[in-house]
Amino acid sequence: MLLRRHHHHRLFRLRLLLLNHHHHHHHHQSQPFSTLTIPLSHPTYIIWSSNTSLGKTLVSTGLSSSFLHSPSSSSKKFLYLKPLQTGFPTDSDSRFLFQKLSSLSVRRNLPLFSSNSVLLSSLPAAKSFKPNEFSLNESREMCELGFYEEKKGLEAGRVAPELVSETIYAWEGALSPHLAAEREGGAVEDSELVKRLETRLKEGLLEGGVERGKLDGFCVVETAGGVASPGPSGTLQCDLYRPLRFPGVLVGDGRLGGISGTISAYESLKLRGYDVVAIVIEDHGLINEVPLKSYLRSRVPVFVLPPIPQDPSNDLMEWFDESCNVFNSLKDIMLEAYLERMQRLNQMPRKAGDVFWWPFTQHKLVPPSTVTVIDSRCGENFSVYKVQNKEYITQQFDACASWWTQGPDATLQTELARDMGYAAARFGHVMFPENVYEPALECAELLLDGVGKGWATRVYFSDNGSTAIEIALKMAFRKFSSDHGILPELLKNNPTEICTELMVLALKGSYHGDTLGAMEAQAPSSFTGFLQQPWYTGRGLFLDPPTVFMHNGKWTVSLPEVFHSATLKPEDTTFRSRDEIFLKCRDESNLAGLYSLYVSQQLSQYSTLPETNKQIGALIMEPIIQGAGGMHMVDPLFQRTLVNECRHCRIPVIFDEVFTGFWRLGVESAAELLGCVPDIACFAKLMTGGIIPLAATLATDAIFDSFTGDSKLKALLHGHSYSAHAMGCTAAAKSIKWFKDPNTNLNITSEKSQKILLRELWDAELVQQISSHPSVSRVVTLGTLFVLELQADESDAGYASLYTRSLVQLLREDGIYTRPLGNVIYVMCGPCTSPKMCTLQLLKLYTKLEEFTLVKTKMNIN
Repeated sequence: MLLRRHHHHRLFRLRLLLLNHHHHHHHHQSQPFSTLTIPLSHPTYIIWSSNTSLGKTLVSTGLSSSFLHSPSSSSKKFLYLKPLQTGFPTDSDSRFLFQKLSSLSVRRNLPLFSSNSVLLSSLPAAKSFKPNEFSLNESREMCELGFYEEKKGLEAGRVAPELVSETIYAWEGALSPHLAAEREGGAVEDSELVKRLETRLKEGLLEGGVERGKLDGFCVVETAGGVASPGPSGTLQCDLYRPLRFPGVLVGDGRLGGISGTISAYESLKLRGYDVVAIVIEDHGLINEVPLKSYLRSRVPVFVLPPIPQDPSNDLMEWFDESCNVFNSLKDIMLEAYLERMQRLNQMPRKAGDVFWWPFTQHKLVPPSTVTVIDSRCGENFSVYKVQNKEYITQQFDACASWWTQGPDATLQTELARDMGYAAARFGHVMFPENVYEPALECAELLLDGVGKGWATRVYFSDNGSTAIEIALKMAFRKFSSDHGILPELLKNNPTEICTELMVLALKGSYHGDTLGAMEAQAPSSFTGFLQQPWYTGRGLFLDPPTVFMHNGKWTVSLPEVFHSATLKPEDTTFRSRDEIFLKCRDESNLAGLYSLYVSQQLSQYSTLPETNKQIGALIMEPIIQGAGGMHMVDPLFQRTLVNECRHCRIPVIFDEVFTGFWRLGVESAAELLGCVPDIACFAKLMTGGIIPLAATLATDAIFDSFTGDSKLKALLHGHSYSAHAMGCTAAAKSIKWFKDPNTNLNITSEKSQKILLRELWDAELVQQISSHPSVSRVVTLGTLFVLELQADESDAGYASLYTRSLVQLLREDGIYTRPLGNVIYVMCGPCTSPKMCTLQLLKLYTKLEEFTLVKTKMNIN
């Protein structure tokens, strides 16, 4: 009981730390740490504009009139939200809409209950608006203005449609919001603005009793200025609102030069993944809608409004009457797009189950109700569609890093989209052999100066990790054959005759991909049995590796029985910190001697039995972390010993860094942690930021030279149609530079040795606490990876285990998307993810682990 109380006290302290720790992210794009939830029980649209002063508020007013004045229902509610208002109180778009709609209702003899409010403003705006209340205030923060006004145009006994018009933040200067915030104070973080907008959206319509399924509610969010006008923090509004990804209407420009500006605005929105359902322009007599429609190829309808009267005394009532049909048509398009979207979202789980064949999935265990419908992704988060009494979009932290590939934050995601669009437009796809083009060359040079620095001189491109391994095996076997006299003998006799069977030295629990050759290089497992791969023979010597993990706050080496020895001391197998495990001074330990003796004995079996025609032609291993095999951390001393012993026997060394490379383990290449380099290494996944498949096999000059000669038959005859494709190489070049630049990745830090590392992302005390939990058998943290294995009976352990299903469900409901490896749960972030975000995920994990344990305990008692 005392221990449990201590756990809860620690959890409470960490929550306080999390709440109080102020987080900054580059370009102010800190995403909300509380999960966003966007209701979909009614349409919500964002009103964009290609420039300022093009009539966004007129369009919002016309839409509100069309919706509230339609005869279908009297209980309708229209919510107008203006998150950012400058020029206040002289200019107030929410007041304009409030006043015009009230006047239109009177003009048309229709009932309406309308209100207008302003929630927060800068101090100068507050003093200008309410001088008596704020004259003595000197705050640089936003002031709670609390302004509210209403009008009731009611008929006795009738329920009137309702307009709620709100300004959330206001500044006095008629400037861009970033300049107004800078000059007047009242800075607003992006996450705060987005969260407040979400709150107003939910409260403004849901509390009003809008009935689900009747389309009695409608909301528009109107931006300030143009699509790329900065918000108060300086973030462009098209980036600022991206976590919400509302579908939009673009108010274009009907003036001279407006075609270009409208298309540019449309492209900026599409580049960021927004849906634009319509474009609206004012008629200036230039027929801008014709080239716009031609460019859009009927993808998006273009509506033309009559010319807007320029006389300031004109109350616009006649103009709104004249525009009525246009706004009705626009409203109908918006409602239709909403209904079509909802139908798609609701049908997708059933359709997916009918047509997909998901990898690594037993379909009988996945009913439609458990299928995750992903509407979009922004940075580290999925936007997921759910139905629980009401329909909504909510965020889930992608703790699988979309199966180990993802690295971008929201900013890099947009950068990659832009750069890949450029590459597609410039190159499309061009074949690679005997050709050169800038993206491929830049990518290759960055690889050799980064993950291959100091050892690699050649880059061989392919399309995924498994094929990169196939290529590496061919390279290694050729080099081994050349060095050991097999190749000259082969060339002298029949080149097609097999005289030696080459095998790999590899580790049990390893996984190198799903293609047939890659599978031959891994030990027997669930993935290689006759049920999965009837051709599998397992062409290797597979050693049982010692592994490292934390349990009860201590790091320990778990040794296979073959290494148990009376000569070992406690300090050989237990460590005060993880960093001690990587120290090179361990090379002088008793354990190093045991490792070396064991490996040399294993290798000598093959060198002393030539009559078997079997030889070890390559060492292949995942450095430090075995991914698919259960996220086991292999003792780096053992792997270093393997490399040294193989070098002694002139056996080429392959590092499979498809999973571990590019900062996954806190360094650019896991070779830095091992303290030794390979002859060949394979990279993929994070190399492109995870945005598109691409792989590379790096090799030394000596490996390359074993393929050079006068005959093409001696060349490496392997390739892919999409080798070195321009889009992938462009994405890789951008990601490689982004991840290691401290200006774009705030997690980058340098030691005194000038070694570049990621800072520690996982809270050390919380990690220790989880490792001490009675339901946890081991924990591993390294770089972007947190792993825990649940205590389970042998029948409930292993890859096929369903033991974690209820815990996984609890985590998903709490905003963490994770997919287990049997009874192993992992949380994976990107190289740019903030430590605060990582701590939040661990807090949620710990909380759900407590719930899971409690349920399991009750089940065992019963």
